[in-house]
Amino acid sequence: MLRILRNGVFGLVLLSGLFAAAPPASAAYPDRPVHWLIGFAAGGPVDIVARIMAQWLSDHLGQQFIVENRTGSGGNIAAAAAINAAPDGYTLLFVAPNNAISTSLYKKLPFDFLRDTTPVASIMQLTNMLVVSNAFPAKTVQEFIDYCKANPGKISFASSGNGTSVHMSAELFKAMTKCDMVHVPYRGSAIAFPDIISNKVQLIFDNLPSALEQAKGGSVRALGVTSPQRWPSVADVPAIAETVPGFESVGFYGISAPKGTPPEVVEILNKAVGEALKDPKLVARLAETGGIPKPMTPAEFGKLVTDETEKWRKVVEFAGVSVD
Repeated sequence: MLRILRNGVFGLVLLSGLFAAAPPASAAYPDRPVHWLIGFAAGGPVDIVARIMAQWLSDHLGQQFIVENRTGSGGNIAAAAAINAAPDGYTLLFVAPNNAISTSLYKKLPFDFLRDTTPVASIMQLTNMLVVSNAFPAKTVQEFIDYCKANPGKISFASSGNGTSVHMSAELFKAMTKCDMVHVPYRGSAIAFPDIISNKVQLIFDNLPSALEQAKGGSVRALGVTSPQRWPSVADVPAIAETVPGFESVGFYGISAPKGTPPEVVEILNKAVGEALKDPKLVARLAETGGIPKPMTPAEFGKLVTDETEKWRKVVEFAGVSVD
């Protein structure tokens, strides 16, 4: 009996040693498809960039990265879904300025974005572009301002939802120029463009990827970019700041995960995104959208999101807007 007990104890010790020596499950990450939630409709700027990056990650990490469009509430529906998912690296969130803006714009969010997420990687920096319907009479930013002031309350601007940089760029413009315009939110800029093209809504301060595509196709007219200087990929388009000194709205795209996601998973993803942003083919595709690759460590990206949250809090207060 004593020998049996000894053998049993030895067996348990051996098994525990094997388990201790086994690599953590995340060492094999990813070993199944990864779901990447984005808060806006298919065909919009976030969707375009997410699908470019998701394809690269799928090809190079051996598992499919599935882009899921969870639209509504300025991207907060997707954020809530990601935050409430298991922190195992298999649910990620596409992060953009809307996440930084919502913290101060929305008064009753069921989460604290900075507290409840883990920063993973930065993808790129981008500007917004003011584009108008071809039927709109203004051909320059100054003509736009003059027309707006001569027709208060008669101009409507579209956005990809409350709390997006598309929305807040327009609110900042309104506050700085004293233009009286009506906000018409959509569940993504791709959905808004048919109404802009038909002049049901006159304009949008859209993220560059989709605004540039529409402007190049001739369906809308570009008046200016929201960066403080002209944007390199569209240097022929003036910066709005050339007419409205101090006007600025520069955005970012990146990836976050639910709080508690293992550091080793974050490291794998961050390294993969960093490698992607060195790939000439992927960089060329991002350049076509007007984006500038911006690789960062998770800590650097976390600081960027924190800084952007504070920056947009000041803009929200300055513009005097809020969403219940």
